[in-house]
Amino acid sequence: MGTEARPSESHRTDRGEKVADWADLRLSTRGAARAAARRAFPDHWSFLLGQIWLYCFVILLVTGAYLTLYFHPSSQQVRYQGSYAPLRGLWVSEAFDSTMHLSFDVRGGLLIRQAHHWAALIFVAALLVHMMRVFFTGAFRKPRELNWAVVFLLMILGMFGGLTGYDLPNDLLSGTGLAVVNGTLLSVPLIGTYLSMFLFGGEFPGDDLVARFNAIHVLVIPGLTVVLIVALMVLSLRHKPMQYAGPGRTNGKVVGLPFQVYVVKSAGFFLMVAGVVFLMAAIAQINPVWDYGPYRADQVSAGSQPDWYMGVADGLLRVMPGWEIDFRGHTLALDNFIPLLVGGGLFLALGAYPFIEAWVTGEDSEPHLLDRPRNRPVRTALGAAWLSFYAVAFGAAANDLIATQLHVSVNGVTWAARIGLVLVPLTVFVVVKRLALALQLGDRDKVLHGRETGRIRLMPHGEYVEVHESLSQERLHVLTAHQQHKPLTIAPGTAPAAHGSGIERLRTRLSRALYGPGTQIPKPTVEEHRAVAQRHRG
Repeated sequence: MGTEARPSESHRTDRGEKVADWADLRLSTRGAARAAARRAFPDHWSFLLGQIWLYCFVILLVTGAYLTLYFHPSSQQVRYQGSYAPLRGLWVSEAFDSTMHLSFDVRGGLLIRQAHHWAALIFVAALLVHMMRVFFTGAFRKPRELNWAVVFLLMILGMFGGLTGYDLPNDLLSGTGLAVVNGTLLSVPLIGTYLSMFLFGGEFPGDDLVARFNAIHVLVIPGLTVVLIVALMVLSLRHKPMQYAGPGRTNGKVVGLPFQVYVVKSAGFFLMVAGVVFLMAAIAQINPVWDYGPYRADQVSAGSQPDWYMGVADGLLRVMPGWEIDFRGHTLALDNFIPLLVGGGLFLALGAYPFIEAWVTGEDSEPHLLDRPRNRPVRTALGAAWLSFYAVAFGAAANDLIATQLHVSVNGVTWAARIGLVLVPLTVFVVVKRLALALQLGDRDKVLHGRETGRIRLMPHGEYVEVHESLSQERLHVLTAHQQHKPLTIAPGTAPAAHGSGIERLRTRLSRALYGPGTQIPKPTVEEHRAVAQRHRG
């Protein structure tokens, strides 16, 4: 029996090798697997933020495929005859009717619906937090500017994917949000009317709204997202991974987990993320369309609030005065158009920053060590100011709820938001920059004087001093591994014509703003460290 089994096993092995050879010849899978097996993956908790949004996207694909089986993307009116008695007999769209059927009559339908919605919210949130981690640590620097651009586009796609999915049930809340979107589109000069007619298939709300949004939400945005994710993975594998400064970690050497261990940990983390999403879906209600009712163009839901990632746009609309001007017989609705420009500029500034910094610094090297945010005070302050502007605009989106809950004037809340949009980012910029410089100064003191031990020593001449203990080499490396750029300068005595164009002068000014006097604390030199260490030794 044993001799008969061996040829069968050999035959199976040969067949497996043939399949592997066939795949490797056409896809080069073996070389890619070997390259991944030799690659080290840095292990730090902040890197998990980049995995959360990826796992949420997988959950979105799986739950979205399930929901597509029951959802009818049509604005055709039918009478609701489902299980929810308060709405029975009302005229509703087929989209709303199928959403109600999915929520009340399909086993597990409401759980999947809510898991899909929660995953969408977490997807955008994780992308934003991941981008902030990349921003504050300088992980976007050369040659990773394209990585940043891809992640930025993913966040924008995620926001529009959430918006289109949010509007598919055709309920009163989503219809109110679409009316705001339509008003913003109509405010665009020259082409606003055409944009609105194209999107809604005619006069708002049109008859093709649900069908068009369904095609965008189910086909266009997921397809583009998959393409961008594949591009991001290719770029990530092309470049060395970024890592925090530490023992053995240099621009040419990466310290981290082997591929096999990294895959196992990632699989476990995916299950944890999926578990949290479905737990939230099971215990936390979200988007109860039966409370809002079907959409009608002559009705508006009171206290309506968009999903969090659209809160900044709604907040900017609410704080904007009702300005309108007439230009050659045409009315320009500045109360909608200016918030659109400000909101678009806010995100474009975030997306373009890595390219601006690379242009200002003119950095030729390829850094693979992450910055500590305190070592880049101006960049950190700019990021904090951007977040504070976003937060104030987000809070302004709830000006009516704040006024009713706190029993204050809604005009007072609106004016506080208007003033806050100007003063809060400026204040945050100054405070965060000073804090970063103070932390840098504290690091310099630790490098020079060591760690405070709490032991007091009496000197021969009667002075009491605290004994300091030298830091470990590992800690010293972490505190001093960062590179400090020097601002661009113009040689003295150079004729004004030789200074270059206005763009070069702008570059010089920006360079001084980022790395000039008052923007960084000089690192201690080796001589300073040795001189101070001699005084504290004993």
